[in-house]
Parts: sequence; structure tokens; C-alpha cells
Amino acid sequence: MAVEDEQQSPLHILFFPFLAPGHLIPIADMAALFASRGVRCTILTTPVNAAIIRSAVDRANDALRHSTDCPAIDISVVPFPDVGLPPGVENGMALTSQDDRDKFYHAVTQLREPFDRFLADDRPDAVVSDSFFYWANDAAAEHGVPRLAFHGSSMFARSCSDSMLRNDPLETASDDPDAPVSLPGLPHRVVLKRRQMMDPRKRPDHWKLFQSINADDQRSFGEVINSFHELEPDYVEHYKTTLGRRAWLVGPVALGSMDMSGRGTSAPSPEADSCLRWMDAKQPGSVVYVSFGTLTSFSPAELRELARGLELCGKNFVWVVGRADPESSEWMPEGFAELMARGDRGFIIRGWAPQMLILNHPAIGGFVTHCGWNSTLEAVSAGVPMATWPRYADQFFNEKLVVEVLKVGVSIGAKDYASGVEAHEVVAGEVIAESIGRLMGSSEEGVAIQKKARDLGVEARSALEKGGSSYSDVGRLMDELMARRS
Repeated sequence: MAVEDEQQSPLHILFFPFLAPGHLIPIADMAALFASRGVRCTILTTPVNAAIIRSAVDRANDALRHSTDCPAIDISVVPFPDVGLPPGVENGMALTSQDDRDKFYHAVTQLREPFDRFLADDRPDAVVSDSFFYWANDAAAEHGVPRLAFHGSSMFARSCSDSMLRNDPLETASDDPDAPVSLPGLPHRVVLKRRQMMDPRKRPDHWKLFQSINADDQRSFGEVINSFHELEPDYVEHYKTTLGRRAWLVGPVALGSMDMSGRGTSAPSPEADSCLRWMDAKQPGSVVYVSFGTLTSFSPAELRELARGLELCGKNFVWVVGRADPESSEWMPEGFAELMARGDRGFIIRGWAPQMLILNHPAIGGFVTHCGWNSTLEAVSAGVPMATWPRYADQFFNEKLVVEVLKVGVSIGAKDYASGVEAHEVVAGEVIAESIGRLMGSSEEGVAIQKKARDLGVEARSALEKGGSSYSDVGRLMDELMARRS
């Protein structure tokens, strides 16, 4: 009888996201997708990070109440380890110094104890843990729980990273920072400049960490990927057949969110509603959206050239300025304050913007993006072409996918891989304006990019519908986890 009861009870999956919005948000969206299929989902995180996803989870639970077969999503809150950080500093967004970063990553390792305790007490059927919790694989194995890795990146970028870690192509490349470096063993020819890649000689600690993460992900039960088969079919095949890695593509998970307006924040920007009303008065496809995610920062010189580019391009724009002071004279070019005062060409958002609502607004015709995977996939889902401006992490790989493989974007020409606190080469305003013009113009190139972006948006939405590729992958994973019970 006990075995029969176990077979009848819903699957229970623990979701364990890394402590940064770019990881928390897709995990909350993913939990909503699995919960809508009858899976009992728990998200394990700390108080500040729980507040970031609370709105999205509450909205999802409101929708799930209409289905008697769908259990509510639970957020299990554990204290953030006391490592000497100020109260409330529990997230990558709040770190302001290298000392804080060191303390933060020390705290991350101490989360193993509450993770262990949850596995021992609740015995979930599986755990989806962020790849940055590289120790979660061994911890889950000790409790006999299958661990599914989540990296929050594309199959293309995962394949590029695997090639780089296996082959270390920089070792034999020229020292010239603009030297072309080819990544071997991939379905497409992928070539980056030396300075667009992480150099293991300059960042040996990062290189060692990524090698450990890659090895632990391969030892996991498998990986869940926020993507869909039709977006990158060659890399699905490469990942599974050539590399022999198990992966389920379950995205775009953002399309499963019930909370497009407050998703990913406990404090939406006060300009959010007025921005949408401002766009209502604009012609379809006439507005370029500019946003670089939660962790990217720009120097005053870069901001000045970006503002010049937006003025020169002649397009309407919505610009999420992030951490910059939008009233600062330090970076504001001459005439820009007057342009903004008129209110007809541009709209600036301070703080958190409802990105999914903005991208899906009919007035949006292009997106200037850092190529973080969440932003990239949200643009794909909305059918919006991209002007790519990568900075670090997997972003230069994602640019290659967008511009060269999918052909739904143009590159602004960013050259250097550097962290959010390091200096980047300044891109001239004229170059920015020219890229936006190519993307949103009526030339043969622009029209082709725009059509391909629209077509991909249709395929993205179909993937999550019943019978779609991602819908089917979720079902296959659920079946495999249920079969393990016996």
C-alpha cells in the first residue's frame, strides 16, 4: 500500500537557484511551468532573494488554484549565512567591492548545510540546482536524489564553453588581442577575438571554477535548459550525441510567467506604467528598447556615447539606465537633456523595468542588449531583433548565436571580455546609431532580420503549447523521474 501511495503522490522537485536575479527569475518561471503539469515544486532560497520572486510565485499560485491537480509552489526560506556582510546583502546585485564578493561566495558554500537538511527531511524526487552550486551534485548523491543542473545559458553557449574548456584554444593563439581564435569541434565555424574570451592565464581561479562546474554538470543526472529545440537544433544534437550529455529543453520559461509586470522584483520602477502608456502613442516597430540587465555597469564615457547614439539614430527609444544617475551632468551629452525634456523621442526608466511587457509591446522594433541569455530569449520569444553589445560571461557566445547562426541581430562591435567592474573600450555614438539603423531600417538586410525574428517568436510560443517540443521534454523528464520511484 505504501508503494502504491508513493506512486500516486505528485512528483516533488526542489529548485535551488543561485543568488542573482538572472538565475532566480528563470527558476521561478520554470517552477511555474512544472507546477502547471502537476509537479509539487519547492524553491529553496534566502529572505532577500525570496522577496525578489515572491510576486511571480504568488501570481502562479493564484492561477494554479483553478486546477485541482496542481499543487501550489512553495518557497522554503533559510537564513543567509553570517559572513560579515551588511544586513540585506544577500544577492549579486548588492555587492560593491571585491571584499564583499569574497564574503558572498564564502556564504554560498555555507548554503550546503540547509540544502543537505532539506534533502534529508523532505526527500524530493529530484533537485534542480544552479551549476554555480557545484557541490550540490555530491550532496544530492549522498541522499540518493538525482541532481539536474541548471546553468541559465543557451545550448550554443554551453557547447562553446565545453569546447573552450576541453581544448584551451588560447594556449596556442597569438598574443595579439585581436587575433582570431577558433573553437574546435562545433557544428558551425565559431571564431572570436582573443580579447572576447576568458583568458585562463589572466583568470586562473575562474578557469578552474568553470572546469569544476563543467565536470560536475556532466556527472549529474542531466541538465535542464531554458531553450527550445527549434532555436538551436544543431546544438541540441551536438550536446546529446557528440558530447553524450543528457539535457531537457523546457523553455522559453518566461512565457510561463503569470506576472509580467512585477516579475523579478519586490519594487517595480515607478515609471513602468507611464512608459507603457508612452509607447501606446508610438507607431508599431518605431521604438528601440535599451537595457543591459541587472549586473552590467557602464562608465560615464560609455553612457555619453550611448546617449549620443540614441540621439543620432533618430528612433524613439526606451532606455533602462540601471545604476547610472539619469540626471548626471558627468555623462549627459550636450542637447540630450533638452531632447528628454521634450518627451516625444525618449523615455528613461530608473530601476527595474517590466521587460517582457515592453518587448511584447507592438511599438518595439529593436532591442539593444548585452546578450544575457534571459534577455536574449525574451527578445526571441517576442519576435524582436537585437543589436548585440556583450560584456562578459557567456554573452559573446550568445552574440554569435544571434548574429551569425540565427541571423536575428546585428553586432554593435563590442571587443573586450571584462567583468562588470572592469573598464571596457568605448563604442562611438555614430557606431551605435548605425547599428540601430541597420536593425530597424527598411534595407534588404533589416527586413530579412526582422522577418526571421518574427518567425522565431512564433516557434518559441509553439514550443510550450501542448504537443510542442518543450512541452514534450517536460513530460519526458517527469515520466523518467516517476519511473525512478519503482
